[in-house]
This record gives sequence, structure tokens and C-alpha cells, in this order.
Amino acid sequence: MKDIRLDSPLQGELIALQEVNDPVFSGGIMGRGGAVKNPAGRVTAPFDGEITSVFDTKHAIGLLSDDGIELLIHVGLDTVNLKGKYFTAHVQAGDKVKKGDLLLEFDAAGIRHEGYDTTTPVVVANADEFGKITLELQGSKVSSVNESAGENDKSAARMGDNKMESREERVAARIAECVGGMANIRSAEHCATRLRLILHDKSKIDEKAIEAIDGVKGQFFAAAQYQIILGTGFVDKAYDALVHQNTSLAGGSNKEAAYDEMTVAQKISRTFGDVFVPIIPVLVATGLFMGLRGMTLSLGMEFSENFLRMSQILTDTAFAFLPALVCWSTMKKFGGTPVIGIVLGLMLVAPQLPNAYAIAGGEAQPIMMDVLGINVPVVGYQGSVLPALVLGIFAANMQKFCKKFVPDVVDLIVTPFVTLLVSMLLGLLVVGPIMHTVEAAVFGAVRAFLEMPFGIGGFIVGGVHQVIVVSGVHHVFNALEVQLLAATGRDAFNAIITGAIVAQGGAAVAVAVKTKDVKKRALYISSVIPAFLGITEPAIFGINLRFMKPFLYALVGGAFAGGLASFMHLAGTGMGITVLPGTLLYLDNLLPYLMVNLTGFGIAFGLTFMMFTPEE
Repeated sequence: MKDIRLDSPLQGELIALQEVNDPVFSGGIMGRGGAVKNPAGRVTAPFDGEITSVFDTKHAIGLLSDDGIELLIHVGLDTVNLKGKYFTAHVQAGDKVKKGDLLLEFDAAGIRHEGYDTTTPVVVANADEFGKITLELQGSKVSSVNESAGENDKSAARMGDNKMESREERVAARIAECVGGMANIRSAEHCATRLRLILHDKSKIDEKAIEAIDGVKGQFFAAAQYQIILGTGFVDKAYDALVHQNTSLAGGSNKEAAYDEMTVAQKISRTFGDVFVPIIPVLVATGLFMGLRGMTLSLGMEFSENFLRMSQILTDTAFAFLPALVCWSTMKKFGGTPVIGIVLGLMLVAPQLPNAYAIAGGEAQPIMMDVLGINVPVVGYQGSVLPALVLGIFAANMQKFCKKFVPDVVDLIVTPFVTLLVSMLLGLLVVGPIMHTVEAAVFGAVRAFLEMPFGIGGFIVGGVHQVIVVSGVHHVFNALEVQLLAATGRDAFNAIITGAIVAQGGAAVAVAVKTKDVKKRALYISSVIPAFLGITEPAIFGINLRFMKPFLYALVGGAFAGGLASFMHLAGTGMGITVLPGTLLYLDNLLPYLMVNLTGFGIAFGLTFMMFTPEE
């Protein structure tokens, strides 16, 4: 028997016919071939031939090639029920077509919105007349589905070198195709849930096709980036698959280029994020240790002095040496040598200096030094953020300056020596005192705001926080949270932000509950779950912002929850985790924490359930 090879009539993710969720196709009843998952919305002729049929509902087309191949292209599963909605046919029965001619267009996102699977089987109806049937999809990589006559259960998908193409590889390739190809991607990175792309030409984005990709929960522009929500876990794999195709996308210089298109506020916020996000895991762990220690001590149990000393090492070390962490991360961010940043940060908390906590408690006095006739207080900077941040920026630039003039033969000796000497003197005598004063003023203003009567401060922050998240400038909260933890051992922002986050989840749950379509409800529920783990993007961009009213109702819920948190002076022992995981930061204050969560969820859910219908 003759083997045949066909180009796919649609762009998308090529899968074996057996993977189609319809026994009529997966069982080979209609013939043999393959299927295209998440098609782009255009069907073209895969060969020269004639149109034999165009269904009245326009969801399926039959073709006959000049050499006798009878092909059926069936767009979506059970889409006959749409009765032609979302479909536009460009041919009719009897038309002669050439390879590549446009046959049909359809709105894939609209079809999915109606709750239908857009997977498109492409089958050879007279397959018994042929041997091996190969369907190929030409994109950034070659994919195919092979089936041998009489062996329908042995079809296999291959990519390039006949290896099985993983889901993340298919998604990454599809995303690249839908944004104008690899050449249009300037840089790529990702956060906990989103793939973040900087593109050369934004006009090449096919948003409907992106929305139709399996696993994509939403897409939007923020902070000069095209952000595609893929969810926790899977976004890491998709990013790796994308970068594997073009390793230059992960280059630091490309990431810095993204700043060119940001506003000043976004640049400042992004800088704070790049500096503080890497040290958050340490502060999360420290917060958990503080919570556990506080809970055990509150139980009235007696512990040995050695046990208490060991537990104090776990709870106090990160904040005592916080300047070292901040300097390290800042040097890394601004292109300096990170280990120089660590040493410089340790100099700010050297044991020879009066301890900042001892000075605050009246147990020690600053060392007064005469600098050009001015008495400058020299102290340690345990728990300080701004002095270490500014000094790290200076040191990174100082190191770059030295490298321009120091000969390579002595660079290893001279550059670190000069950088540490100048930075240390400047830090202790100039930057430290000035920035410590600024930090104290900012911290005082923040505390005063959060302690406004009747929880007004928390009400405002809880109401606007998720708007700030959408705008992309929310990383500025990281610095404030770190400072609060270092100064008080508690993070009041965490409780307020938790209320804002759980409110978005509550509104999204209400939308899911009121949605009658089973498939849509399942999709919405998958977007809701991350919100209760502290990640709101799938709920916001996949549900709430799409309908707008649920988002606004969630802001109301977040405001009241944040106000309640401030009114009760609720604060976590750490930062970085909220809602369900955040419970670990409130082991000594569980009931108030539960009240804040129920308030945010209940108000947002109630308003959305009573005042919104999915048809809107």
C-alpha cells in the first residue's frame, strides 16, 4: 500500500488521534490520521483538490485530493451544536482549491467560551487504501502523528528527531508562534504563575490564539511585558522549553532591555522586586520559626536554656545580618560581585560597632566621630534596609568604575580593595547615617498610616492592593514588609494583603458557582484554586477582570478585610505567604486571621453572587 504524507491544515499542537476525547475519532471509526489541539482559527487546504462537502453548520469540511485522498477536517468536538456560530466558510462544495488556500475561519476563543473543545481531528476517510499516514505540522519544530494500517492503537507523535514532544514543549512552541515567532521575542522570564515576554512588535500577537492554548488561563500587558498566565509549576516547565529553543532569551542584557519601556514607577517597583524577591524565602522560613517558637512558648511549657538559645539562632540570624542579604542581592542586581556585597553588608553589622538594637533599647551609645568638623554617629545597622540597598548600588558602580581604569594584571587585587575601602567609609560615615534617618522617617509614616483609627489604613491598602498588582508596581511592598519585620518582628501588611487576595478568590468562586455550563465551571475552578494559595493572577485575569464587576466586588471585600486586620492590629511573623499557607505565620493568632479571611471571602462572594450574572 502507498504511504501518504500530509501537511496539517491548521496551526496548533499536533496530537495522536487516540488522544481525542471522542470515541468516534479516537476509535478510528471515521478513519485514520491525527488531530490538532488548540488550533489558531484558520483552516487551509493541505493539498490541491476539490471541496466535496461543507457542512451546513460550517464546522466540518470534506476534501478530495487529485491523487484520491478523501480528507475530513472536523473543527472541534460536538461543535455541530453551535449551528454555525463562530464559523466563516470561504469555500463551498465543488470548489477547486490549491494547497494553502483559505477554507474556513473560526473564533477558537469564542468556541471555548461556549464550553466546547476546539481539538480538530484531521482524518483520511479512505485510510484502508493507504499504508502509513503521516500528518506533519511545520512550525518552529517538525511534529507528526504516524499510524500504520491496521494498527490504530500504535500511533505516536514525534518532534524533529522522533522523540515524543512534551506538553510544555508544545505549549512553548505554540506561544512562540502566536506572538510572531522566536524572532519577535526580545526576552523571556517568569514569575510564580506567568510567562513574561518582551516583544519587538506587539502587533504580531494573536490574542485569541493565545487564549485558546491548552493551559493558558489568561493574558495581559503589564510593566511593559506581555504576560501569559500558565499557573504554578507548569510555567517553570514552559519557560524552560521556550528558552531551550533559544537560550539567548534568558540573557541578563535582554532582561534589562525591558526596563526601557517601563514607566518610572514600574522601574522603581521592579528594582525593589529584583532586590528583595531573592531573599524572601529566607524571611519566610524565619517567619515560620518565629511563629513556631511563639506558639510553643505561649503554651507555658518549660524549655532548657540551650533549647531557647538554639531557637533564637533560627529566629534572629536573618534579621541581624539583613544588610548582608540586601547588599548581596543589590550587588547581584546592579552587576557587581555578589561576594563583595556580602562582605560589605557584614561590615555594616560588624561586632566592633554598637548594636542597633542595643542602642534602641538604651543599652549602648553610638560612636561619635569628627568628620570635617561634623559629629557623625557611627552605629551598626542590624535590621536596616535602605542603608544596605543604597550602599550596594554605590559599591556595584564603584567596582565598575575601577575596572575601567585598573590594569587587568592587578584587577583581582586593586578593584576589591578600593571598592570595599571606599564603600565601607562612605557607608558608615555618610550613606548609613543619612539613609538611616530617611528609613526611620519612612517607617514612622508607614506605621502611623497602618495604625490610623478604626483600621482606615488597612481599609485603603486592602482596597487598592490588587489594583496595584495589576499595574505591576506591587513589588515596592517587599521593602516595607522587610523593614516592618526587621523592626517589630511582625508584618502588618501580610494580614491586609491576605484579605485582598482571598477576596479575589471569593468573587471568582461566586462566578464559578453561578456558571451553569459544566465545562466553564471546571475551567473557572482551576483558576480559583491558586488564589487560596496566595496567587491571584489566574482568578483576576482569567475570571474577575474579564467580567469586571467581580473584580470590583473583590476590591470591596479586600478593603473591609484589610480594615478589620488593621483594627485588630493583626500581623504575621513573616512574609511571602498568604491565605492557606499564611496560616503558619499566625499560629499564635489563628482566630483573628480566620476572621479576616472569612470577611474578605464572604463579602466578595456575597456581592458577586447577588449582583452579577455570568451572561454579563
